[in-house]
Amino acid sequence: MFEYKAKIALLAMLMSAGVQAAESIDVLHWWTSASERGAARFLQTKLLEENIDWHDAAIPGGGGIGAMRVLKSRVLAGKQPAVAQLIGPAIAEWAELGLILELDTVAKNNNWQKQLSPTVSRLLMHRNHTVAAPLGVHRINNLYYNAKLFRQLGLSEPKTMDDFKRVALRLAAAGVTPLGQSSEAWQVATLFETLLLAEGGPTFYREVFETRNAKAYLDARFERALTRLRQMRAYTSKPPREQSWTDIAQQLANGQVGMVVMGDWMKGELLSMGQKIDSDFACTTVPNTEGFHLYSIDTLVMFTGDYSQQNAQEKMAQLMVSPVVQQGYNRLKGSVPVRRDLDANAVKALDRCAANSWQTFNRGAVFQAPSLVHRMAADEKFKDAIVAQIQKFYLDDTMSVQDTQQRMSAMVRALNVQEGITE
Repeated sequence: MFEYKAKIALLAMLMSAGVQAAESIDVLHWWTSASERGAARFLQTKLLEENIDWHDAAIPGGGGIGAMRVLKSRVLAGKQPAVAQLIGPAIAEWAELGLILELDTVAKNNNWQKQLSPTVSRLLMHRNHTVAAPLGVHRINNLYYNAKLFRQLGLSEPKTMDDFKRVALRLAAAGVTPLGQSSEAWQVATLFETLLLAEGGPTFYREVFETRNAKAYLDARFERALTRLRQMRAYTSKPPREQSWTDIAQQLANGQVGMVVMGDWMKGELLSMGQKIDSDFACTTVPNTEGFHLYSIDTLVMFTGDYSQQNAQEKMAQLMVSPVVQQGYNRLKGSVPVRRDLDANAVKALDRCAANSWQTFNRGAVFQAPSLVHRMAADEKFKDAIVAQIQKFYLDDTMSVQDTQQRMSAMVRALNVQEGITE
């Protein structure tokens, strides 16, 4: 309510000052949790200062599944939004259809090539044109834990998988569910991809999910990751049940669960609840992934039409990368700035979790792994097929690790043949 009143007050001030009425711009996205809505409202406020009115089209659904369905139906109906949240390889897929506004002038005039991390810059490009505006970098391989519980039980932050097991057993003995985990497909697969990174590092991770090497699914490292996933289930609520990631965040805050593996949007959500880092909750990396960055990057694309909104779209793209928006948005969202040129004061303003994420990501591609689950590593068809198999294995104890490896390897080989990908 407060944000709505502030928006009306700003509009009234602009009108009384003789400023032309704000241009409305339709933005489709899937930021619907409390922290995500806060980040979106921050963007709305900054846009309104530029006389652009963000008309919100928020579509609920974990991982943007619902939003992508709505976007496709709107485009097919000829009612595409002016702006949409679109990430990973999907950016190039939509750009290839000629539906995305090129932002070359904005990128050149604002020196994005120098300001942005190389991985971010490459993501924005299609056929040598800039086709998206970046907002923030999320880290997926985070382990959050209830700091109060850990202090009460005399527990130390787990650095290895053996440490994790000892902590989990102590939490269980104290009547606390050790690991908050939903059986929802994308959440199970998020846990798995962090375990795969722990077993094989970024190079092997990319071989499995980005290069799509069917033989890699038969590797001992993939076997160990599946085994570890099944072991992790023993530390979760019984029986496994679907629940939203925001519910799990609340359980962590309440001390109902001791630990959670999740992207750093979890940190944003905990902060929105009034939780404080290191006092109420703390964050570290999933054991054996310190120094690695499993990432997802928030980006917006501008849809073409009659070009009547091009000026507002370009203004918005420029604003998204500005220092003030980068700092404000990412602080609320839990992510870190896409800019690599942060000055010393900006870096100092980051909390310790964010500072570690930003520094690790900017060490370069050799330390980075693109999240499969969060649309960075592969197309939707491949992602959905892998995620479904991982969830099936997680829920069905009769499926052996070796049979799952064989099944997934054959599935990947078949998908590669369908899409003309050679190994």
